[in-house]
Amino acid sequence: RGSVSLDPMVHHVLALAGALLFASAALHKLRAPRVFALALSGHGLLPGRGVRLVARLLPIAELGIAVLLLVPATAPRGGLLASLLLLLYGAVIAINLVRGRSDVDCGCGGPGGERPISWGLAARNLALAALLAALVLPITARPLTGLDLVHVSLAVATASLLHAAVDVALANAARSRLAEGVA
Repeated sequence: RGSVSLDPMVHHVLALAGALLFASAALHKLRAPRVFALALSGHGLLPGRGVRLVARLLPIAELGIAVLLLVPATAPRGGLLASLLLLLYGAVIAINLVRGRSDVDCGCGGPGGERPISWGLAARNLALAALLAALVLPITARPLTGLDLVHVSLAVATASLLHAAVDVALANAARSRLAEGVA
């Protein structure tokens, strides 16, 4: 009958790692808006004007989510919005894969980082959405210690490195499949 809650250390790790993820994603898009608009257009799900509008608004939304995640009072809302956006990204990927379009650039690699979509990328987004959705859970009432703050810092750094490694592995696997002609 006990309610599920998050330890404050876990909450901070999820919020900070999520903020870093979304700020980084937004900066990739803002650094090369034409490249991102081209990748977005490649998904074939929006009309021309819709592509331009979404290409402009999406990085702003991602930055907004990053800010929400950084503020303790708004982190649960940021986690929910982050989860919804990641699920949307996953749905866009799945739609294209079901259509047999595995050569589409996900738009998540930034300038010069074209990454073909894959089921692994959709699964990664689903896993990230689930993790960030946990931010809506209440936080266990306990003070953070100095050691907790060290653990939070190390965990965020580890999560960022793990995300980067998984991202590169998924991109390389998708590129290999395309080079071999396997979808």
